Amino acid sequence: MMHRSEVAVSVELQTPDMTINIGPQHPSTHGVLRLIANLDGERIRDVEPVIGYMHRGYEKLSEVRTYAQITALVNRIDWVSGFANEVPFILGVEKLLGIEVPERAQWIRLILSELARISSHLVFMSSYPLELGATTPLMHTLREREYVLELIESVTGGRFHPNFTRVGGVKPNYGGGSQTKKQSMDLPAGFFKQTLETMDRVDQICDDLDTLVTGNEVIMMRTQGVGVIPADKALEYGLTGPNLRASGVDYDLRRDDPYLTYDQIDFNVVTRDTGDCYARYVVRQDEIRESANIIRQAIDMIPAGPLMAKVPRVLKAPPGQVYTRAENPKGEFGYYLVSEGGKMPYRLKIRSTSFSNLTILPWILPGQLVPDLVAILGSLDFVLGDVDR
Repeated sequence: MMHRSEVAVSVELQTPDMTINIGPQHPSTHGVLRLIANLDGERIRDVEPVIGYMHRGYEKLSEVRTYAQITALVNRIDWVSGFANEVPFILGVEKLLGIEVPERAQWIRLILSELARISSHLVFMSSYPLELGATTPLMHTLREREYVLELIESVTGGRFHPNFTRVGGVKPNYGGGSQTKKQSMDLPAGFFKQTLETMDRVDQICDDLDTLVTGNEVIMMRTQGVGVIPADKALEYGLTGPNLRASGVDYDLRRDDPYLTYDQIDFNVVTRDTGDCYARYVVRQDEIRESANIIRQAIDMIPAGPLMAKVPRVLKAPPGQVYTRAENPKGEFGYYLVSEGGKMPYRLKIRSTSFSNLTILPWILPGQLVPDLVAILGSLDFVLGDVDR
């Protein structure tokens, strides 16, 4: 008689598909996102993203606000890089009005845009390892980000929502004198010196992250070969910014459709060709170094001069339409502005970056393991305020 352990038993275990909700307030998402995922065991069959939980109606709100007032709204779309949201909108209004912006104001806009890029990427560099189980980089990186935010605050008065650009230039700082005789001031004293010192700190934190994160065996195992987006699919789904460049597409609006004074700056467009989670991380880390390089060049090249062009006290745009865009830290950020004359736009359509980048989820997530879902989501670096504008 055979012992039970010697009897070969072949039983195929079948498990029914299971539908789970990830969100709408899951800690791994950057805001309020809901994913309806159908699972076959630990494997994802398909995913349906459900958005709109944070919808704030900025496009409709803009129809009942003057052009000057709208800058306070657009700051809050992608709240991690507020200043970068202002620039393309103001450029659109200035194009409608035919206003020539003083060169110094354009350089200041450029410097602050790159500071916003560094700030946004540092949030990603600190939070993404945390989602993969590495806790040390969080405070280590956010500490250096505070120095960047202090620079932005010293110029604009705000850390998250600067509301600093103005139609025709940037907001003048006032100091001294009475209310009837204010003295116009420029950038804060010592701003350039502090900025250069902070850029050195930024370079150092990138070097530290090479040891803590990019060279970490666990991080590489969780990200390399995971969530691969080929270049053709990235283009097909409208991805832009670091997510597109990590798939090998050499495209950056600062170089390919220059605005402000980027055409006078020498910088590299960072790309990778693997298109996985690891590539998306490394591209953003290298972009921080490039932004620091851009800021150093801008400080050397910025001229003296006025901060504001002569603009009418009451801004009334002539009838017309314009689309302007800029390289937001997360990708192409654009505004389609329609004017029928008057102080307010007839229509404002926002081309937000995170919304377009998230469209890849139903394609990339099927077939992935559930633990890899968090790694893929985090690597796309989205903000739900940007999605649900």
